[in-house]
Amino acid sequence: MFKTSLTLSSVIVAAMSGPLLAAETETRLPKLQLAPHLTVSGLSSGGYFAAQFHLAFANEVKGAAILAAGPVYCAKNDLMQALGNCMNQPTATPDLPAINQYLATQQAAGKLAPATALADSKVWLFSGSADATVLPQVSTALYQQYQQWIPKEALRFINDQPFAHHFPTNQAGFTACDKSESPFIASCNYDASGQLLSHLLGAIKPPASQASGQLVKLQQHQLAPAAAGQLAAEGYLYIPESCASGAACRLHISFHGCKQDVSQVGDAYIRHTGLNEYADTNQLVILYPQVKKSAMAPFNPNGCWDWWGYSGEHYATIDGPQLKAVKQLVEALRQ
Repeated sequence: MFKTSLTLSSVIVAAMSGPLLAAETETRLPKLQLAPHLTVSGLSSGGYFAAQFHLAFANEVKGAAILAAGPVYCAKNDLMQALGNCMNQPTATPDLPAINQYLATQQAAGKLAPATALADSKVWLFSGSADATVLPQVSTALYQQYQQWIPKEALRFINDQPFAHHFPTNQAGFTACDKSESPFIASCNYDASGQLLSHLLGAIKPPASQASGQLVKLQQHQLAPAAAGQLAAEGYLYIPESCASGAACRLHISFHGCKQDVSQVGDAYIRHTGLNEYADTNQLVILYPQVKKSAMAPFNPNGCWDWWGYSGEHYATIDGPQLKAVKQLVEALRQ
């Protein structure tokens, strides 16, 4: 469908210590040797979307790590449901029976992967006990939802850390762990990236002390036309040197949260969650797709991935424009 010889704008970050976009060059995307299966992760709206992507393409996605999000299809194509039962209302109670019935119907109709395709997945869930944006009981509902598909030993739910709404890291210099503030990355002495990758992938090597791969800018509108009007013009791909040189590598997709795309937080999310350092030592390619904020239709003023229906009623199925678009990005990387 797409050719890897397509010219792309890229940034080569030798030490990853200077400004991310300091020097842009034109290059060609390396021919990548990617494993057939992949894993996903995401925070907040990115967590909701990561779970949607998992259910839609479970034949290919064999691991999902979801931070600070609730059950798939929680909003039921209704913004008021999203705000009421899927976030921070004190009485928030996701309607799991109705939600799961909808998902079962979509699975039976071939609009989601069959439930049997989820059985060999690994899932890692995280909910900070001090999260006031997506309340712990909402994330607990996601855990309950996954229990119907995922074997107990493959499903892990971390809910005993007193963290606010953010991506917790062991890196210094970010938000205090009890605060939920831009860029929604926090210094918690907690390595969420290492925790989630070790659960999804099994034994992993310690991270590099400093990321040293390439960060490539992808032309998303060209590679992913299914949602060109909703995605930012550019997404990002982190490629370790070994993967760029032809080694067999695995693909991991990381979905940012609301108010966390490059236009709003710069390179914070695509540089500082800790994923890139693990990518260098574990032969992982990290895809960072970017959705754009919009004050006009489709209304998305905070730059959130669609988990409530602003892109259309089929947002949580394989017919959802954003799910289709990210799948197109994956297909482009495999060419």
